[in-house]
Amino acid sequence: MTPAPLAARLRDPSGPLFFPVTAYGPGGSLDLDVYRTHVRRGVEAGAAAVFACCGTGEFHALLPEEFEACVRTAVEAAGGRVPVVAGAGYGTALAVRYARLAAGAGADGLLAMPPYLVLAGQEGLLRHYREVAAATALPVVVYQRDNAVFTPATVVELARTDGVIGLKDGLGDLDLMQRFVSAVRTEAPGDFLYFNGLPTAEQTQLAYRALGISLYSSAVFCFAPEIALAFHRALESDDLPTAHRLLDGFYRPFVELRAQGRGYAVSLVKAGVRLRGLDVGEVRPPLHEPGEDHVKQLAQLIERGCALLEEDA
Repeated sequence: MTPAPLAARLRDPSGPLFFPVTAYGPGGSLDLDVYRTHVRRGVEAGAAAVFACCGTGEFHALLPEEFEACVRTAVEAAGGRVPVVAGAGYGTALAVRYARLAAGAGADGLLAMPPYLVLAGQEGLLRHYREVAAATALPVVVYQRDNAVFTPATVVELARTDGVIGLKDGLGDLDLMQRFVSAVRTEAPGDFLYFNGLPTAEQTQLAYRALGISLYSSAVFCFAPEIALAFHRALESDDLPTAHRLLDGFYRPFVELRAQGRGYAVSLVKAGVRLRGLDVGEVRPPLHEPGEDHVKQLAQLIERGCALLEEDA
C-alpha cells in the first residue's frame, strides 16, 4: 500500500486510469508473469492508477485465490509509482471477503461493484456499501451501473460514509449525475470524487467534463496507450480539434465495433492487447472471443488511430 491518501492521488490524474485485463495461459489458468508485464507496461506508459481485477479484468471469472494473487502482482508491478485499486463485488459477505483479500495484498483502495443479481432498494444498497467500507481501512469508490442505481439522497449518504471517497458512473444518465453533484455539493460538501465509468469512456468524456467530472476509465489504454494518452492530453489542454479528430477517426468507430458483440467491452479489449504483441490469452466463459472479422477491423482501427497521431505530430 502506498502512503499518500488515494483521493489525493486521484484528484488530478497525470494520465488515464488503467483497467488491465487478466492474463491466462494456454490452458486457461492464471499467467501472473504476463499479467505483471501488462501492468508494468501500463504504469510505464503513463497510467495514473491501476484498477486491478475490475470489470475489464474479469473479476466475475476469478477465484478468490486468483483475485488475491492478481492484486498482489499488480501492487508489485506498480511499485508504489501509482495507486492500485481492486474490485470487490457479489453479495455483502463475499464483497467484504474480497475487500479484505485486497487489503492483505497491498491494494490502495477498492472499487465496489454492484451486488450480485438482486434488485435492491436504496436502503439495502446503502447498507451493503457501508458494510464493505467498514470491512477494511481501504478507501472505497462505489460503482453505479446495472442493478445499483442511486438517488441523489443515497449518494449524499454515501458521501457522508466513512471510507467512501467517490462514485464511478457506468449508467450514463447525465441529468442524474448533475443532480448527484449538486446534492453532494450542497448537503455533504467535501472532496467527493466522480468518475466516468462507461465503456470507452472517452466517447462521452467531453460531456462529463461539462459537469466538472475529469476522472474516467480507459479500456483503450490497455492496448493503445499512445492513443489514450493523446486524447487525455487533448482534454487537459482543451485541445478540442485533436480530441474531435480522435473521437471521429478512432473512438466512435471503436464504439460501433464494440457494440457488435455482447461482452466485447472485455473480449475486444483483450483481443487488442494480443494484437499489440502481448499474449494475455482468451476470456473465460461466459464471455466469448470476438469473431475473426471483428479482430481484423480492430487491427485496422488501431492502425488508423496511430496514423492520426502521426498526422498531429
